[in-house]
Amino acid sequence: MKILLHLSFLGTNYCGYQIQPNGVTIQQKLNEATRSLFGYDCDIVGCSRTDSGVHANEFCATVAKKGMGALETTIPVEKIPLAIAQYLPEDIAVFRAEAVEDSFHPRYDVKYKEYVYRIWDHPERNPFLCDRTWHYPKALSDEAITRMNEAASHFRGTKDFASYMAADSKITDSVRTVYEAEVTRQGNVVEFRVSADGFLYHMVRILVGTLIAVAERKLSPEDIDGITASRDRGRSGITAPAEGLFLNRVVY
Repeated sequence: MKILLHLSFLGTNYCGYQIQPNGVTIQQKLNEATRSLFGYDCDIVGCSRTDSGVHANEFCATVAKKGMGALETTIPVEKIPLAIAQYLPEDIAVFRAEAVEDSFHPRYDVKYKEYVYRIWDHPERNPFLCDRTWHYPKALSDEAITRMNEAASHFRGTKDFASYMAADSKITDSVRTVYEAEVTRQGNVVEFRVSADGFLYHMVRILVGTLIAVAERKLSPEDIDGITASRDRGRSGITAPAEGLFLNRVVY
């Protein structure tokens, strides 16, 4: 038996999810917390990698006893979120735990993931949204939002998204299926919501940068299909800052 943890985190103080030698990560904190809770080292496998500064409303990770597979604990599964809380920092929280089969994989068994990217479009900073939105210091007009939403509709479908992948990525299969891509506004927060069966390195941030180029009339919505077909990273927009990005939902 493995335990699947559903957690949320504020990524501001972390160098992404995956363990690395040069900084503190979410996986490192989960390793430390599960070792303290269960009394032995655990294998922690996450549903995806995240960049430094990226947040999660829902992130999923399995926990198994290191080298042994099955987790050994007398703690009822439903009590694990409360039990592990004392060993986690305040910016990481487990809100649900469930038992899954040993064959379950938190990344390969995902049906789709949903990301949300938030932009604060106001000349003045909002201290309450610092590190939680991209501060874009110009008001995006209703017409600009309409253009962005029209452009976003061109992302939907099964396509090769190499044009929206970091240039240094080692991924060779860049075909993904995007199910939803939509831009909405609530006050001064402009939100891009996108769901897909998988995402490439920096893909959502580059999609956002491309939508901003459309808003600024550097690109038109009709350009998107040609940019996608070109598989040329140089034709898409900038890579938007990490702080506006949230992994919002993971569906199995």
